[in-house]
Amino acid sequence: LLTAIGCATSSVPPAGLPAQHSVKSEQLLVLSDFKLTRQDPLILELQQLRHDVYEELLIPRQDRRVVVYLFTDEPRYACYMQSTYPDLPPRRAFFIGSPAELAVYAFWGDQVRVDLRHEYTHGLLHASLKHVPLWLDEGIAEYFEVPDAGPQRINVEHAQRLTAAVQNGWRPDLRRLEAIDSVNQMHRLDYQEAWAWVHFLMHESPETRSLLLGYIETLQSGSAPGSLAKLVDDNI
Repeated sequence: LLTAIGCATSSVPPAGLPAQHSVKSEQLLVLSDFKLTRQDPLILELQQLRHDVYEELLIPRQDRRVVVYLFTDEPRYACYMQSTYPDLPPRRAFFIGSPAELAVYAFWGDQVRVDLRHEYTHGLLHASLKHVPLWLDEGIAEYFEVPDAGPQRINVEHAQRLTAAVQNGWRPDLRRLEAIDSVNQMHRLDYQEAWAWVHFLMHESPETRSLLLGYIETLQSGSAPGSLAKLVDDNI
């Protein structure tokens, strides 16, 4: 509704990318129509996130830049996304990667920290890995998106919702997740389950952690990774 109203009213300027101000910091370029500095808490947090992603997943650091287009408000963001990517579902933020550019689109709002942590994580993964299965791409982004989640990176909302789902008869199914090949097919429970699998593999035991990190190493080389669900079944 917001997208339709915002783009239909004359109060919203024609959709265009933010470009008035820029901040460069290592692998990050933020373009916006309001001023940020390299010492802004949000920029510093994304710098730390880059370090955390590479250190925890044992991914070699890369120089390929991730560009963040940070819109001033939601109506301008929604107008741009609707006019440029009409087939995408309405969401607060998106990562769109191509050979030409690794781009994050988001707007300044109450959830900007979470949104940028999630989407910037996508960018870092795609800068470093030759291939990223959709479920793993989203699971890792969900894993790193929560600010101040602690060393265990517990997403309390996901944990609570999955607990309720299990009590209602739902069961996790990694093979089902692996079969999803379009973001339009993913529902909220799929994102939560993807987070749960990443969290389980990272924290259950040294063996499960090694299994996931070995799988991610395979993705760096571009070799066909096969099914992680099969590896889990065979080794756990």
